Formats: sequence, structure tokens, C-alpha cells
Amino acid sequence: MPDHDIFAERGRSFEEEYFRKKDRELLERMRQAAAAAQARADMGARTGLTDPQLLEELQALGFTPETVALLPLVPVVQVAWAEGGVTVAERTLIIALARARGIAEGGAADRQLAGWLDERPSEQVFASAARLISAMLATPQAGLSADDLVKHCESIATASGGVFGLNRVSAEERRILTSLAEALKGRAGP
Repeated sequence: MPDHDIFAERGRSFEEEYFRKKDRELLERMRQAAAAAQARADMGARTGLTDPQLLEELQALGFTPETVALLPLVPVVQVAWAEGGVTVAERTLIIALARARGIAEGGAADRQLAGWLDERPSEQVFASAARLISAMLATPQAGLSADDLVKHCESIATASGGVFGLNRVSAEERRILTSLAEALKGRAGP
């Protein structure tokens, strides 16, 4: 009989360890869900967006409370990449705009922006951002109008283009500018 007690005790030990592991996993999932909910709330406070679906979409695109200030800069990055690369002049203007919008040098948003300027973001980021920006521009927290954003995009488009001042905006840049203006002004208003 003593062997039976040892086996039963060992079985209970394995069972207890299994349930402790499951409890730890459940607590971790709950902690992650709470952190994600807090991050969405923080992004909502910073962007003025209240729709949970839009906030989840921001998270799915990789935005965090620390990087969500970059959202209005996505179109200028898109215009900069229109011709296949970001020139020094375009990079300089984009960084100046970022600083003017409160993005501090060396912070998470600055590092993300540098990454976008070094490696082109996906089409998904560009496509989703226009709709999210349009919703954000309708809020008081935007601090920016659709017209302002389109003007910033135009300044990026003219930063490096043309010879002797002619054809400063390429056909691809013009197509993107037109599309952005329609998406932003058509939905957000002035």
C-alpha cells in the first residue's frame, strides 16, 4: 500500500502543477487584455477617437499610445515614398513636421518614423491610415485640418522633384495627393 500512496501523491502533485500553470496562463492573458484595453483608452484620449473598432484597428497597425502621434504623418510618408525612396530633402521636411507636432527626438514615435523613412510601410498601413486620419480629423484633439495635411503632403511632393523647377510633382505623387485629398477632405471636411 505505501507504493499506492506515493503514486497518488505524485499524481496530485502533477495535477496541482498543471492547475498552477493554467492559472498563471489565465492571469497573463487577463493582464495582456487589460494592458491592451488601457492602450486603446490612451490612444483614444490622444486621438479623440472613441469607436472601439477604430482603436483596435490602430493597434492592429502597430500603433501604441507612444506612437499614435504619427498617425497624421502617414500620408506625408506615403507621398515621400511615391517615387520609390525618400530623399534627404523629404526626410528633412518630415522630421521638421514631426518636431512641430511634438514628436521628440529619440522617443518611440521618432524611432518608428525613422523606420518608416528607411523602409517603406506596407500598403495596409497607408490604406487604413487614411480612413483613421479622416475620423481623427473630425475630433477636437486633431489640431490639424484636412487642408493642412494635404498642404504638408504637397510640400513633401515638391521637395525633391523636377529639373530647373519644372515638373516638381511626379505623376505618382500627383495621383497619391489627389487620392489623399479626396479621402481626407471628402470625409473629414475642412
